[in-house]
Amino acid sequence: MRSLFSRSYTAAAPWFFALLAAALVAACGGGGRDPVLGNGGATLAPSVTATTPLNAAAGVCPSSAVTASFSGAPGFRLDPATVNAASFTLTGPGATPVVASAISVDAATGRIATFKPVAALTPGVVYTATLKSGAAGVKDNATPANAMVADFSFAFTAGASTPACLQAAIGSGDAVGSGNASILGMAAPFGTIGGSAGMTNQGILTIINGDIGTTAVSTAVTGFHSTGPGCTYTEVLGMNMGLVTGRIYTAAPPPTVACPTEGTAETFAIANQARLDAVTAYNALAALPDGGVPAPANLATRTLAPGVYKAPGGSFMIQGGDLTLDAQGDPNAVFVFQMASTLTVGGPGAAAPQSVTLINGAQPKNVFWQVGTAATINAGGGGTMVGTIIASSGAAFSTAGNVAVVTLNGRALSLGASVTLVNTVINVPAP
Repeated sequence: MRSLFSRSYTAAAPWFFALLAAALVAACGGGGRDPVLGNGGATLAPSVTATTPLNAAAGVCPSSAVTASFSGAPGFRLDPATVNAASFTLTGPGATPVVASAISVDAATGRIATFKPVAALTPGVVYTATLKSGAAGVKDNATPANAMVADFSFAFTAGASTPACLQAAIGSGDAVGSGNASILGMAAPFGTIGGSAGMTNQGILTIINGDIGTTAVSTAVTGFHSTGPGCTYTEVLGMNMGLVTGRIYTAAPPPTVACPTEGTAETFAIANQARLDAVTAYNALAALPDGGVPAPANLATRTLAPGVYKAPGGSFMIQGGDLTLDAQGDPNAVFVFQMASTLTVGGPGAAAPQSVTLINGAQPKNVFWQVGTAATINAGGGGTMVGTIIASSGAAFSTAGNVAVVTLNGRALSLGASVTLVNTVINVPAP
């Protein structure tokens, strides 16, 4: 009997151990491939577990992003390179494609794919989101990669742009990680961003209560110093000395030998990401549908309720009186002003400053100015401006020789050209 048992066990060994090894490999992930089911096996293939909006949802905010959450093998992460315009699509009636401003995978978990439309969706229209399988579809980052086993689609109907919807689309303007997502991303802590051209200050009364940054080299920043020892940027004693209470972020080299922590690869990377996030915010603000309430080109003496206001002729101005923004008791009320070209505050005449006044709970962090070209704020000095100004082609506050301080309770973010300050105080809104 022992001899027969030994011979039977020996004969069975090759296939027995092969199956045992296959089971162990499958249990451990097997380098990302199920040895029995193959690539895309049910236990390992990326699969969609949740979506926003939900399938068949109605009244969806027209400015909403579309997301899909995935699960997969232990340690699963999506391969970001496979989540793109070919594998993640959004279509309207007649399979008309929706253009995306960004298609991405979240860096934190690697499990959430996001499609952000470049423009607001059309109320009442049914949209279909599809995540595709196959060789050109969504895959994980295993080696070899696992693909989805089948396409996944879900549909929803866009609704109207309501105040609550606008609040959700904009966020609070708070810093990243504050618990209330910000449309500004890493640009939130910055009082000014000088695009790729830098920032200039004249006068000794300028104070930036926050950070400033540019993707240009440190020599493109003049007339500022940060709180870091020796971190001065081309200041002239008694003429152009602006205090930055945060840090100054530029490309190398450092501004001085005594300031090795600024003007580095690290500060450039932060400035670059902040500028990119400002670009994203600019596009998102420009894409918001207006609230249907017409606004005059000159906003002076007006009292406006929360909403999105589009400049009728491409430009907004505040000249001949102040602008009042009324939150009507809602501390989260959002005000967005869209213009294809310029924003001019102050006047008529350079010596007449104007201000923006907030009442009934309105907050600076919830006011946004999307400026197609340049912003000019109180050229004669003085006055108080409110909100985050994101301008495509620069911003200027006051003019040389003016002593009256211009105050901005907000941010001045330029995507390309420089930001010029003359005796200007900028207070970055608190979270």
